Amino acid sequence: MNCLTTSLPDVLIIEPKVFGDDRGFFFESFNQRIWNNLTGLDCGFVQHNHSRSARNVLRGLHYQIRQPQGKLVRVVSGEVFDVAVDIRRSSPSFGQWFGATLSAENKRQMWVPEGFAHGFCVTSEYAEFLYLTTDYWAPEYERCIAWNDPAIGITWPLSGDPLLSAKDMAGTPLNQADLFD
Repeated sequence: MNCLTTSLPDVLIIEPKVFGDDRGFFFESFNQRIWNNLTGLDCGFVQHNHSRSARNVLRGLHYQIRQPQGKLVRVVSGEVFDVAVDIRRSSPSFGQWFGATLSAENKRQMWVPEGFAHGFCVTSEYAEFLYLTTDYWAPEYERCIAWNDPAIGITWPLSGDPLLSAKDMAGTPLNQADLFD
């Protein structure tokens, strides 16, 4: 595996070693020992989620204010533009975002640590997205920051208007959101 730093401290891109031939491919998508050595992080994953979404579906920007979740995410079918936003008030990168294309083809993963909001938009016909999380889903602590908040200024690669859930349509602007210290 290869670990790439990003423009946001603590957000990482993980590139697995892929072994392929004319039969297909094999790669280890997660190995706790390698993860700990590569990232310096010793986090345990307690929940594994899988979603499927159509083109232009935008999910986010989600986080949990209590029971915060670190997320290791990847795409197993299709392609998404994946985004992490630093929502730690005391951070020098507060309010800044990083985005990367994750796809079944590039097999990249993104580590979104606790203290960050997370979202993605689907840029292929559909995408299947996997999340490993460091804490359990707690709907009472779930929050959503507006995907289009001009204070953050994410450049989403959408082809038309996004398809949003009611929760995502009602996202809170960053300056009114519950945030981490």
